Amino acid sequence: MTDRLLYLDGRWQASESGATLEVRDPATGELVGTTAVASAKDVDTAVQIAVKAQREWAALGADRRAAIMHRGASLIRERIDRIADLLTREQGKPVPDSVKEIAFGADVIDYYAEEGLRVGGTMRPSLRADIRSIVEWAPIGVIAGIVPWNYPVDLYAWKIGPALAGGNAVIVKPPLESPLAIGLVVECLHDAGVPAGVLADLPGGLEAGEALSSHPGIGMITATASTRTGQAIMRSAADTMKRVSLELGGHSPFVVLDDADIAEAAAAAARRSFSNAGQICIAVNRILVADSIADAFVEAVAAEAKGIRLGHGVDAGVTGGPTTTDAVMEVAGAHISDALAHGARLVTGGKRLTGGAYDAGRFFEPTVLDGVPRHTRVMTEETFGPVVAVHRYDAAIGVEGVAALANDSSAGLAAYVFGGDLDRAWAVAERIEAGGVGVNINDITELQAPFGGWKMSGFGRELGPEGLHGFMQQRHIRMRRRHP
Repeated sequence: MTDRLLYLDGRWQASESGATLEVRDPATGELVGTTAVASAKDVDTAVQIAVKAQREWAALGADRRAAIMHRGASLIRERIDRIADLLTREQGKPVPDSVKEIAFGADVIDYYAEEGLRVGGTMRPSLRADIRSIVEWAPIGVIAGIVPWNYPVDLYAWKIGPALAGGNAVIVKPPLESPLAIGLVVECLHDAGVPAGVLADLPGGLEAGEALSSHPGIGMITATASTRTGQAIMRSAADTMKRVSLELGGHSPFVVLDDADIAEAAAAAARRSFSNAGQICIAVNRILVADSIADAFVEAVAAEAKGIRLGHGVDAGVTGGPTTTDAVMEVAGAHISDALAHGARLVTGGKRLTGGAYDAGRFFEPTVLDGVPRHTRVMTEETFGPVVAVHRYDAAIGVEGVAALANDSSAGLAAYVFGGDLDRAWAVAERIEAGGVGVNINDITELQAPFGGWKMSGFGRELGPEGLHGFMQQRHIRMRRRHP
């Protein structure tokens, strides 16, 4: 069993209130460990310490910051098996997927260690010969990060990597559902030499989140969360005019054109629909498939879904784990019931698994629905669970019509287009209103390219050089020379 405390001022300590919470394995119900729960007072203490520590961290210089970050990433890789086992037990995804998540998080930290070395200023032209104008990048100061429970280690790295590289101090609120693996990552960064106060890690709930978003000593808050939570963060942050970067809910369309490779598209759609039990912001929520190939495509997607072996993620051969929370199963069930009530057909799945070892866990069958009307809940709301809805369209609607179907959502985080004619697939892709579009690929994430949403899926960008600049601010220094 793993018990973790708050990481504050370079030390592990209990919360001010003494509050703790159990963390249980979603596959078995067994106790994995406990976590301290941060209060608003803990947040205030962390901010006071971080303000001073940030100045010293920024003065350390990009080279020395990079060396510490590289050491931290190396320690994460050395300890990856232990971290992955704990991540699987608290969150549910199979161990190979946990390893992949953690490895990418280490890559992100390495990437920003190097990007921090490339931040430079510019000399700008002036209308006067005796004037020099320099534009430079500076740290924001203290940055708050809110991390979700579905990819906690990965998204933790997405926030601390650019924040630390940019010379900021960072206070992170990990999720109470899956805070334990993050604790091991924090140990790696501590052992690598991140100075006391520069990084605080405070698992918490609503109280800690509101304290972070409203605190006047915090210059920026970055969060991966639901759209409703993002709206609350914006309202809370407004009084102190802090910068806000939000990656919020999605409702990703997966467009299958009539000349797509059916087997390839079906495998890609199933992987992006059911990986991590569908608990991914860029998961495929709705499939829009040309009617002429729909029968064969639906059959292929259903076969992929039936081939997923559900079980405890630490067991060999398991390819699908449980949902992390009861709420995921409740929403999935409600969306399925609503679709069926409006004439959709259940192709496979549709219910919680019971019997034997399944009784103790939160296992929900990978579900495929066909013939789903556009107005149903599953076609208009993010399920965030192992359910995908198929809607058939007539190819005669053309590129504009297909794009309009894909854009029929208030969300705009990710979308996917599969087709044989790349000119036509590209024409559809460039008309889609989303921050990232995959063409004949089911993942829009690229370390060196920006990630973020349009419309109600948020604003601000993570990853790529844009991710680093989003955690810094520009300063213009205009100087008059005595002797031009």
